[in-house]
Amino acid sequence: MKIELIVFDMAGTTVYDNDDVHGALIKAFKAYGMEISRKAANSVMGLAKPTAIKQLLEFKYAGDRPIDKAFINEIFERFQEEMIAFYQVKENVAEKEGVTETFRALKKKGIKIALDTGFSRKVVEVILENLKWQEDGLIDCSVTSDEVVHGRPYPDMIFKAMAETNVNKIKNVVKVGDTVSDIQEGLKAGCGLVIGVTTGADDKKTLKKEKPTHLIEKLTEILHIVS
Repeated sequence: MKIELIVFDMAGTTVYDNDDVHGALIKAFKAYGMEISRKAANSVMGLAKPTAIKQLLEFKYAGDRPIDKAFINEIFERFQEEMIAFYQVKENVAEKEGVTETFRALKKKGIKIALDTGFSRKVVEVILENLKWQEDGLIDCSVTSDEVVHGRPYPDMIFKAMAETNVNKIKNVVKVGDTVSDIQEGLKAGCGLVIGVTTGADDKKTLKKEKPTHLIEKLTEILHIVS
């Protein structure tokens, strides 16, 4: 199998996340008088955030207001504000251990690197501005959930990344992520390898149930898998 492209998730996989996304989601709901737990927030990690918010509303909201697009968008905009404000502070943005090392080694092998995420483009631009991966030539493209018809667990973002990097064969694509929805996305797409990272949102036991081809703790382990 010739690996041409690896599609990496962001928060929890390549971008350090100390429950920061969970916290922003919890704050956004609290602004509307709803308390959601860390466990509930974690259950929707990896999904496009409007989809995540809709699911949480259906689980939690007991008011009279209809759970419609307008309501979902209000909470989503609040979440975005929280995330952008957080990531605009340079000290809050850091890559996970071994990311730059892994990206550089993969690029030397001639493998293209894409990012995909449940974040919107607005949030991603703030993160990338701080991490400088684009300026350093470490990534070939990034795809956000608001740029496709369906976010995870649908495979739309992977297919868009393939189109943007001129990769035609899905079996030559690897998907890497730390959530159940990342694994489902890779499997639905038909990727040649689907790698779960066990040091993010979902633990090893949870990810293993989705039957990825590999499970790793550190990103650098990918270099042994694709060697």
